[in-house]
This record gives sequence, structure tokens and C-alpha cells, in this order.
Amino acid sequence: MSKQLQDAYIVAASRTPIGKAPRGVFKNTRPDELLVHAIRSVVAQVPGLDTSVIEDAIVGCAIPEAEQGLNVARMGALLSGLPNTVGGVTVNRFCASGLTALAMAADRIRVGEADAMIAGGCESMSMVPMMGNKPSLSPHIFDRNEDVGIAYGMGLTAERVAERWKVSREAQDAFAVESHRRALAAQQAGEFAGEIAAYTLNERFPDLESGEVRVNAREIALDEGPRETTLEGLAKLRPVFANKGSVTAGNSSQTSDGAGALIVVSEKILKQFNLTPLARFVSFAVRGVPPEIMGIGPKEAIPAALKAAGLKQDDIDWFELNEAFAAQALAVIGDLGLDASKVNPLGGAIALGHPLGATGAIRASTVVHGLRRRNLKYGMVTMCVGTGMGAAGIIERL
Repeated sequence: MSKQLQDAYIVAASRTPIGKAPRGVFKNTRPDELLVHAIRSVVAQVPGLDTSVIEDAIVGCAIPEAEQGLNVARMGALLSGLPNTVGGVTVNRFCASGLTALAMAADRIRVGEADAMIAGGCESMSMVPMMGNKPSLSPHIFDRNEDVGIAYGMGLTAERVAERWKVSREAQDAFAVESHRRALAAQQAGEFAGEIAAYTLNERFPDLESGEVRVNAREIALDEGPRETTLEGLAKLRPVFANKGSVTAGNSSQTSDGAGALIVVSEKILKQFNLTPLARFVSFAVRGVPPEIMGIGPKEAIPAALKAAGLKQDDIDWFELNEAFAAQALAVIGDLGLDASKVNPLGGAIALGHPLGATGAIRASTVVHGLRRRNLKYGMVTMCVGTGMGAAGIIERL
């Protein structure tokens, strides 16, 4: 006999500020420490919840090695002070790792295998390079023409998308300028205050006269990436992935450091601890596309997530479409006919940054708090994924 699915409710959502890599505010901060901070902040949001009922922590990380290796999910759960009965598993779907972690946590609850879960993501692109410390691709990717795109750098795939979907350099630069404009306006209006847990950075300096080490405590409360920029300034930048291309550092996402976390529970936990849910996790979908045009992935994942939820595209009030590159974001917006005013209203990864495996959890926090702040109903987190995938998750404000 089939068992009816139950709802999965988000009762807390938080994230760290996002630092620029490799020389930003978190250049010397370990990613597991950022994850610990995110977990502690979501636990603090629900003081009435007995953390002993949390069964597992699922954490996304795109390059799970070195400082973010050794099952960083379990490390983060233990170091954050959660009971040692809370498990931990690290998942990797590259840029959709954090969103996949949230979907997996929600699924455990939906099928009745768990009642309380931590979902999150963390990434330090300052400490762990993009391809890891020892990248090694299978030589068999060259055996078939359709697999060769696996070897393409992300920037080259963006060039392919720009060419095929006829996205001009001018359009990409204009999109980047608008991303920064929206992000700066959001910061000035305090739009991120509800989702960001300020991080106290303790910087140590030697005092040569006294022989002591001095500690300078500095609070980081805003994302480091947004800046004043102009079309004229971006137009001066050279393409970085193709000699006669259109993708530049200015119209691409920033490499970044950060972490995010959410607590997902069942209705049983809501009633047991008298909790007020912030949102409901509605649906999730992932679809594959040719690796050489991986940036178009959301074009396939968005309709699939909508179908699973029984919703139409117009029902979504807020799209967090990860801006891996302006070229791919514009191609997705244009191909699906998305309402541009609903896409990244607070700016996107070009301005705010993209800490790979953490981004899904970070942007889910943005959607959860943004929907409540603006009294909107449905939001979506979606992104393209390396090797040719798209992922999308839908969240409903309650």
C-alpha cells in the first residue's frame, strides 16, 4: 500500500555574508567554520526546537576536499554543537549542491523517513581551487563527440550559449550593470538583513614591540561583491575565455566564499514544538543538457519543477536564477519568456557572488525571507550545473 507524502516545512533559513575569492574577507576563514556559523544561526532562530530530534545534516559542496573535505557536513554538525546523534552527509552536484541538499532533506521528511533535518551548503573558493587540488578527467570523454563538452571550461560553455542564443556583449554587460545596481539598492534598503547572520572576523597581528599577538575583531554583515559599475567600464574588459568572445570577468559570476543553512521539519515537529513555518518546500527537478551548453540547463529544469508542483510559470513571484554568466541567464530568460522584473530582484551572482556548492542554500534563504518580506507566495531557486545540467526548486511562503 502506497504511503501518502507529507509536507516538508522550512522553519529557519540563514546564511553568512559572501566574501570575494581569493583575496576577500574570508580568504583565511575555513569553510567548515562558515558552515558552523550558518548552522548555529538557524538553530538560534528556533529556540523552542529540541535539537536532539534533528536526524541528519545534508550539506552541499562542489569541491569536497582539503579544508572542506572529510565529510564537511558531519564536521559542521559536530563543531556547531549539535548532539552527536545528528548525522552528516556531503553531497556534490556542483553549483546545485546546496539546492540538492535542501531537496534531499525535504524528501526524507516527505516520505516519512525523518521529521527534522538540517540542509545547507558551504564553499571556500579562496582555499580550494575551482577544479580541486588534483583535477583528473577521464580520457574517455574524448571517445564520443557528444562527451567532449565535459572538458570545456565553464566560460567556454557560456561563449557557446552566447553564440547559439545570439546574446550580444552589450546585452551581457547591461545585465551585469543591473545586477550590481539591484544588489547595491538591496543592501542600502536592508533587504538582506533577515537572512544574513553577521560573522565576526578575528584578525591576528603580531605586535613586534610587545611580542604579543593582537586580535582585531571585525563584524562582516554585508556581501562583499556589489560595487558601482558602468557600461563604459565593463566595455573596456577583454574576453577571458575566447579570443573573439563576449564573456568577460565583468559579466560572469564572482568566485566567492560562503555558507548557508536551513532547518526542515514535518508537521509533527511543528505541533510538538509549537513552531511557525516560514515556508513549504514544494518541488524539485533536475534535467540534463549537452555539456557544451550547460548554461541553458534551467530552461529544462524550470518547466519540470513547475509540472511537479502543479503550477504555471506565471504563478512564480520570485526567480532566483543563478547568474553563472550573463550570457546563460539571458538565454534562459529569453527562451522561457521569464518576467525580468521577477528574476533576481536583489541582484544575482554577478554582483553578490557564487560560492559554488553553497549557492543553492544561500539563495533558498534569500527566497524564504524575500517572499515573506514582500508578501509573495511562490519563489524558485534555479541554476545551471557543470557537465550539462539544470536544477530548480520551488518554495511556497506560509
